Formats: sequence, C-alpha cells, structure tokens
Amino acid sequence: MEKGKIVALEDRIPKLKEQRRRKANRRLVLLLILFFTMIVVIAYSQSPLSQVKTITINGNEVYSAEELITQSGLSNKTNIWKIEVRNTVSKLQQLSEIKKADVKIQWPNTVIIQVKEHRRIAYLKQENKFFPIMDNGKILKNRAAIKIPVNSPILFDFKEGAALNQMVKELEKLPSEISNSISEIHYTPKKTDQYHISLFMNDGFEVSATLRSFSEKMVHYPSIIAQLDPNKKGIIDLEVGSYFKAFETEVEEKEVEQDKGEG
Repeated sequence: MEKGKIVALEDRIPKLKEQRRRKANRRLVLLLILFFTMIVVIAYSQSPLSQVKTITINGNEVYSAEELITQSGLSNKTNIWKIEVRNTVSKLQQLSEIKKADVKIQWPNTVIIQVKEHRRIAYLKQENKFFPIMDNGKILKNRAAIKIPVNSPILFDFKEGAALNQMVKELEKLPSEISNSISEIHYTPKKTDQYHISLFMNDGFEVSATLRSFSEKMVHYPSIIAQLDPNKKGIIDLEVGSYFKAFETEVEEKEVEQDKGEG
C-alpha cells in the first residue's frame, strides 16, 4: 500500500510542475501587460494626443459656445489629464446667467459641458436701455438688450431687493397667457403698502395691485375683463377687492366678481 502511494505521488509531480509553470507564465503575462499599459499611458499623457481636441457645449441659449469655452479656461492646448472638473464648473457658474454647469471628460480627448441658464422673466427699463431680469432676481446690467421679446413684461423703477424678488416670484406663478398680456409693470410704493405696483395691459386696461396677493388675484384677470365693456377702458383695482374705475371724467365705479373656478 505504501509503495502504491509513493508511485501515485511521483506521477503527480510532472502535473504540479506544469501547473506552477502555467501560473508563473500568467503572472509574467500580467506583469508585461501592466508594464506596457503604463508605458502607453505615460507616452499618451506626454504626447499631443492627450490635448483637448473637441469641446462640446449643450444647453446654452444666452451665451455662445465661444463665450462659455473662454470662461471655462479650456482650449485645444489644454492637457486632458490636467483638467480640474470642479474648478472648471466653478468658473462657468461665475457667469450671471448660468444656474448650473456640468463638465464631463470623454476619453481620449473630448470635453462635454452641459449648462442650465437662469430664465429671463422680464426686462427693466432705465433711460433708453432694457436690462434682463433673471428668475433669481438679478438685473444683468452688463447685458442690455437690443430687442425686447414681444411677450416679456417691461418693469420700471425696480431695483434689486425684496420687491423685485417678490415680483419675479409672482410672475413665475402666473399662467403664460396672463403674463404675456402684461405690457408694463411700475413699482409705485405707498406709505401704506411698500409693495404696490401699477400695471399697463396690452388690451388697454390698467391694474392697481399689491405684490402680496398679485398672482392670486391676477389669475382671475380674464374673467374680470369678460364682465367689462372692451370699449370703455379704465383701472382695475385688485388691492383689496376687485373694482373697476373708468377713465372718463364722470368716473364710473363697478365691482367685478372673480371667477372662483379659475386658479
């Protein structure tokens, strides 16, 4: 029995040697692959191939692709290994109209920049210039508009602060068909109400309101004017109730009802 075991063990020795040789070969191949991979990576990082070749910009409307690329600090001379994504994002978000930016590196040499811009809610008129007002309440003094979109309300006498922030929030709550019907909004504070505003509508009516309840009451504007004579213009007072005062010398005052089914 002992002799039989010794013979069996001797038979296994060549197989064990073969297994060890195969393992050694696999380790050698793995080391060679790692070695050559490191050489390729080092060579690539030091060669012109590692420089940014393509910069793709998505989501921009206000800023041109050229403006965003310049602001990012990236160029075709930038080594893709040296790009600091957080730093690039920070630079882009310094722009007044950029709400969010995302930078992704697509190997071997492409950079993709995705931006989300603040929306333009209205325009502020000062002298003969129109300045965009963003959804964060900021006035872009360095981007005076040449043309004003037809459906954008024009604001007067506002400045950055609580009243303008509230105005922006209220406009965002309004359905587009109502905000598009507003031509001008004047900030006309009173001693009794620092949030008083006066509106001039595209249909010729005027509206007296307070920012404290502006969107809540203005949403009923279509039902209010439906009760009025379209040929007799005047002021619709929404400060407390809902009243109409005609422009004629003999002032006509009429209480109008709000459609409770709207808004």
